[in-house]
Amino acid sequence: MTGFKRLEPAGWQAIILHRPHPSVDALIRQLAMLHVEARTVWPQLDEADARADVVFFDADDGHDGQFPWSAGLAPMPMIALVGSEAPGRIEWALSQGSTAHLLKPIGSTGVYSALLIAAHSHRIVRAKSDDIRHLEDRLRQRPAVVRAVLKLMGQGERDEAAAMKTLRTIAMTWRMTIEEAAETICADEQHAKREA
Repeated sequence: MTGFKRLEPAGWQAIILHRPHPSVDALIRQLAMLHVEARTVWPQLDEADARADVVFFDADDGHDGQFPWSAGLAPMPMIALVGSEAPGRIEWALSQGSTAHLLKPIGSTGVYSALLIAAHSHRIVRAKSDDIRHLEDRLRQRPAVVRAVLKLMGQGERDEAAAMKTLRTIAMTWRMTIEEAAETICADEQHAKREA
């Protein structure tokens, strides 16, 4: 698969958010064979659990408020442990950010592929979120670019294209993005106005 980086879960720390259950015991055995250290927690995770590499959670008895982060914003891959295929339970598990699942009762296989799928999916989701955040930041900074272009035009640049070219040159010289350079130019102008 193009772009797939091989993942090795050996050495990972796993949290299992589930009541004591034979499926949890089977999961712990599989994780141990993969050299993944597992710890069971119930009824909720705390801030220290946010350092885990992966979280397995009970989709059947799970409820809002069990995680120390907002729904869908888990800092690690989340794997739902599903016994009931009720649409509401599946919807809830997905809303928590589940990127893979295991069906209960858990047997002797399935954990390795769930770990790899969850980690890969989580990485893709995080990368897309980071891209969106970057684009939102650039969009937020666009008014500063317009103000900087207008300022440069007022300082003698003959038209918008020439002012934009000057702004690009300034950004390269200052080793900034165009948006950052524009904000700096506009901030300097605001500072000068306050001092006048």
